[in-house]
Amino acid sequence: MAPGDLARPQAGPGETPAVTSAGLAEEPVSGHARVPTASGRVSEATEVLAEDKRVPFSPSQLSRIDEALTRTSAETGLLFTLWVGELGGRSRERAEELHATLGDEAAEAVLIAVSPGERVVEVVTGEESVRRVDDQGAKIAVGQMVSRFTESDLVGGIVEGLRVLGDHAGSAPRM
Repeated sequence: MAPGDLARPQAGPGETPAVTSAGLAEEPVSGHARVPTASGRVSEATEVLAEDKRVPFSPSQLSRIDEALTRTSAETGLLFTLWVGELGGRSRERAEELHATLGDEAAEAVLIAVSPGERVVEVVTGEESVRRVDDQGAKIAVGQMVSRFTESDLVGGIVEGLRVLGDHAGSAPRM
């Protein structure tokens, strides 16, 4: 699995993963975690083996990012996702590929792709989410993120970017 790919329950060769009605794997897969949060959002992570063994975020930083993702998604009704890692020379195309891996959820999703080593930030919106997060809103959020990144505050930049995007998207429409 490449860095940033969405983690899904995996089975052994020829096996089908056992999934509960809530969509959670009954038996944990090594290197994969999927936990429902208090808001009902599922926080999902997978272990990615890389040449660089350093862990990019501490547990408290991961918690802070997850809280910001959960809050922004809940307040707006959109799915906000984050990918941190190398994007390569065609960063926009790679970010769009990552957004497409969201499948049916891509239409209402906003992906923030951050490549600190390449000094690149991309915001990709879906067919529905673009109506609430337009290019201007994305530019403002990226500007705020970059400002924090230049102060060596990656987590603060991500959290601030999510806040700005959430403010721009507004509250979830009432049904």
